[in-house]
Amino acid sequence: MITTVYKDWIRQSNKLERLFLLAKIEFKLRYYENRLGLFWAVIKPLMDLAIYYIVFKTIMKQGVDNYASFLFIGLIFYNFFLESTSGTVSILNTKKYLYEYSNMNKLEIYISTLLSNSIGFLFNLTVFTFFYLVIEPGDNIITWKAVFIVPLFFNMFILALGFSLILSNVYIIAKDISQIWMVFTTLFFFVSPIFYRLQTFRESVPGADYINPFAGIIINARKVIMEGVYPEWELFYFDFGYAFLVLMLGLILLNKLGAKASEKL
Repeated sequence: MITTVYKDWIRQSNKLERLFLLAKIEFKLRYYENRLGLFWAVIKPLMDLAIYYIVFKTIMKQGVDNYASFLFIGLIFYNFFLESTSGTVSILNTKKYLYEYSNMNKLEIYISTLLSNSIGFLFNLTVFTFFYLVIEPGDNIITWKAVFIVPLFFNMFILALGFSLILSNVYIIAKDISQIWMVFTTLFFFVSPIFYRLQTFRESVPGADYINPFAGIIINARKVIMEGVYPEWELFYFDFGYAFLVLMLGLILLNKLGAKASEKL
């Protein structure tokens, strides 16, 4: 199933170029009406970091070292997942003109949207790195093991793409899914190690790092960047298997239900 879809997608040589062009346009459109324009892509994460630093470091006095950095690296992964999945629930309706009046297939529309979110993620990761090295220098410097952030982000990308496909295709027959998903994302947020120490998280909700689809990715992101160690390999491979399983289910739904999108929406 996956092989067939991708062979069809890559067949035309301008596919990748068009995807990146669409992603770039979509990213710029987010800030088009703002006076500071693309500067908000840098200013927004800096303001977020300032708030986290004041609230959690100065006021709440959390006992976690480098807590603002600890919190921020979890949030940028979570926000990518949230923006990607919540923003694509009704994508077959809002971007119907693309697959009806052009030669784009539906999968390209999802990928270009997630690539646009990836640009935002890259801005946030750059701000995080500056903050962690300069403003709130950690006990552990960033080592070469930080390169594992690339496969970890790829893992999150596949997971978000899979959930986006599932949600948007279910939306064709049940629009309530957008409200239900808001409840689930809130649950995922609090049942994940974004705010808590890893030990506290695992003692309080045993097994949640395997049930919650992005908990393991956040755990390993902190390990490779803030602790300078290898990811937990068992969790690393499990999360990839989880993400590809979700993606496969999403592609099946796109194949079964996506063809009816124009009639139903």
